[in-house]
Formats: sequence, C-alpha cells, structure tokens
Amino acid sequence: MKRALIISDRKPGHVNQSIAFCKHLGLDYEVIEIAYKSRFTKALSYLFDRLGIYTEKLFTHSDFKFQVSDFNLIVSAGSTTYYPNKLLARKLALPNVAILHPKGYRLDFTHILCPAYDHPPKRSNITELPLNLCAADPAFFAEKTAEFKGRHTPKKKAVGFIIGGDNAISKMEPEALQKQLEQLFALTKGLERWVTTSRRTSAEVEALIESMPFDYTLINSRDAYNPIPAFIQLCERLVVTSDSASMISECASFGTASVDVLMNRQLKTPNKFEELIYGLQAQNAVHIFDGSLGSADQKIDLAPLLSGAVDLSNKSKLMPPIKKAPGS
Repeated sequence: MKRALIISDRKPGHVNQSIAFCKHLGLDYEVIEIAYKSRFTKALSYLFDRLGIYTEKLFTHSDFKFQVSDFNLIVSAGSTTYYPNKLLARKLALPNVAILHPKGYRLDFTHILCPAYDHPPKRSNITELPLNLCAADPAFFAEKTAEFKGRHTPKKKAVGFIIGGDNAISKMEPEALQKQLEQLFALTKGLERWVTTSRRTSAEVEALIESMPFDYTLINSRDAYNPIPAFIQLCERLVVTSDSASMISECASFGTASVDVLMNRQLKTPNKFEELIYGLQAQNAVHIFDGSLGSADQKIDLAPLLSGAVDLSNKSKLMPPIKKAPGS
C-alpha cells in the first residue's frame, strides 16, 4: 500500500482534511506534528520560502526518522504546515500536496487542492473543490453509528439538527433561530428530533436548545462527544447552520439525508460560506431553509476529482522542484 506523511498543526479541522485525502485515495499514512518556535519564525517562513531558503531551525516536530523509502508523498493543510511540507518534500525527494489555499507562500507544490470559494489562481497544479475534504471511511461511520446507539436508541425515523454559532462573518441570533426551529418542529411531526451543538455555540443558544423538546440533545460545552457521523448515517433529514464549512461539507458528502441549511445573519456579504452554500444548492446537495423543507439529497463524491488531480502512478509528474537551501 502507498503511504503518505501527514504534517499536522494539531488543528482537527486541518489534519482531518489530510486524513480524508488519504482515505479517498486508499493511502496508509503517518502523522508528524509541527509547531513554529515563535510568531517571528513563522513570519520568517514566508520570507524564506520566497527566497528559496529551507531550514528546520524555524520549527519543532514530533519524533520522526527521515526515511524516504517509507513514504510516497507528503500532504498537509493549514498555514503552519506549508513551509515544513516544502522542506520535507525537498529533503526526502517526495511529491507534496497542499490542502486549502497556501496564501503568502509560493504555489510550487506538486499539487494544491483548494476550495473554489477561495478563488485560487488558474494553474495546472491547482484543483478547485466544491466543498471541504471529509473522511470517507465506511468503517469509521459504522463505528460511530454503533457508538451513538449506545447512547440513544432510535424508535422511529429522525431529523438531525447540527447547530454552530458565531464566526468571523456571521452571527447566530437566538430569536431568529428559535423561530426557525419552531417552524421545523411543525414540519417534522412524526420524526424524532436529535440535536448537537458545537464549540462555537453560545450559552444563550444552548439554553434555547435545552428548552425545546428534542428526543436527543448533546450540549458540546458539557460533553465533547461528536454525534454528527451517526446523524449523517441514521437521519433521513439533516438541518445544519451556515457557520461551518466542514459541517456543511460532511452533510453534503455522505449518507442519504436531505440537507437544509439555516442561514445565520451575515455580517459581510458576499463571503466564502455563502459561496459554498449557494454552490452546493445549485447541485441540489443542500437547500437553504425558507420556511419549507427541501429535497436536496445529492451527495458530492470527491474521489474521482482527487484521483484525476493526483496521479500516484506517475511519480515524475508529482515531483516538486528540488532546490537546496543555502548552507545546507
């Protein structure tokens, strides 16, 4: 089996996309954790990359033996990882993949997988994705579904509510959310209603959620368990708020549920979340809730797009430019 080295910045939203990439392509993987020694050394990484200087002195990493024979490529997501990604690709003479837009760094990765809403430049080594990468492992979903059933035994069909909170460009207003939830309760009579909140959910919204007669309630601030994979597998309908690209992408990628999106109040428009949601709505993968339920149940399969973009059978096509750092 081909193997990938994943560079992690310890942020789940980033490393999970790298893992998802490996799962989609059937790659085994190992994770190395990276951290800059200071904000100054991270700032230096942008300058050094521009100058073609690559040195391990800028960052620390978990124990790892640099043996090229162990890996076929390097992959990472997140600004902390891009400079180490390039350094290790050169040191190990391996192709490298960057996930998300490596803004501020030269775009000379072997390949870049970037959400379309980031408007990357048109280049032969950049593939635009209609949504975020999410893990596509049937065994993972089966395990999480069984785990959820140990917490709650479904008695009938269900609708899952996935509630986030404020982000940099939108605000969740409890009064507006309460109205939406009341409408949805009226529209989903006869179904169980399950709900989970997130790390961004405010105490006021948590109190609102607890005041409503959900059949299953998970308050993230008190219980970090994640029932979303089980919701995706078990629910016939999913309702997700507009503040998380990863939550929306998961709902639009897996399972068979119809997906309705509850729009938070947008502080800045247009923005990348709106672009993601409108793009998925055009593909009938989500429906923006307008007081009525939609029938958007088309799932986006990234595997063919990834396989076409990253051809592991042709190593010469994937090799990054090799350039020794001065003094190395």
